[in-house]
Formats: sequence, structure tokens, C-alpha cells
Amino acid sequence: MSVHTGDITRQAVDAIVNAANSALKRGGGVDGAIHAAAGPALQAELDGIGGCPTGECRLSHGHALPAPWIIHAVGPVWHGGTADEDALLESCYRSALALARRHGLRTLAFPAISTGIYGFPKDRAARIAVTAVLDELAGDDAVAEVRFVCFDDETAEIYRGILSQRP
Repeated sequence: MSVHTGDITRQAVDAIVNAANSALKRGGGVDGAIHAAAGPALQAELDGIGGCPTGECRLSHGHALPAPWIIHAVGPVWHGGTADEDALLESCYRSALALARRHGLRTLAFPAISTGIYGFPKDRAARIAVTAVLDELAGDDAVAEVRFVCFDDETAEIYRGILSQRP
């Protein structure tokens, strides 16, 4: 696992993970950037897939992105921690890795799911992300590399701090 600051749409990996909405319609933040970089064919493909429940993922082609695939993960909106947000966010990471394994995708780049407009506290979200990914990768070498690609230095430092505390 590694931490990077920058634009997830430029990652040369097997799949990037999109912080999607449940309608799988172009939104803002990471989702908007991915749609803009992938081109209009992405929305056309997603319209054929339909929606996706919170905590689950769907797979699409990468279209004009360097990554050939996009895993669309629908994270929870933060409601103060009283609406099963932790479990739903954890499910996003676990579901994305399960989908990657099923499709033979060995390198992934994750954004900080749900920490933008959905308001999930960054530190809490990062701890959930790192724990879920470590648990999923333990004893399984199907996925060879996971990158946490953070939009800003503040978020990247949170991830680095959490990873540095791990054995």
C-alpha cells in the first residue's frame, strides 16, 4: 500500500475507484473529475448499468483514462455516525477489492471515499479504509498494489500517519 497526492484520473493502474453516487450519474468532486477525464462514453455505459446501493460497487470501462477499468464505489453520506456509516464505508473498500479479484485486476487506486461532499470525517474514513484493505489483502496476493490517491496534502498525511502505525 502506498499514499499519493494528486489526480486519481492520471493513475496508470488496472482500475481506479470512483467515489460514486447511488444513481451512477456524474456528480462533483472525484466523480466529476473521473467523468470529465473518461469522456461522455462513461455516462452512457453507466446508464446501462443503472444504480448501485450504498456500500456496493459496479465495474465499468475506463474509456479515455489511463486505467482500463473504473470501480464505482457508493460511499455513505455522513449522518453523525448513527446511520451505519462505518460499516457501509468499510463495505465499499471490501466490495471494490472483491470485484477486482473477480476480474483479475491487480493494481488499484482509491480516493478518500465519502470525505468530500458526503462529509465523512477524514481521519475516521482513512482508518476504516486502511483497516479494510489490510484485512482484505492479508493472505491473498490476487491484488498486488493498492494506492490511496489523495486530492490534498492534508488527507495524504492522515493516510501516511495511519499506515506508519501499522506493523
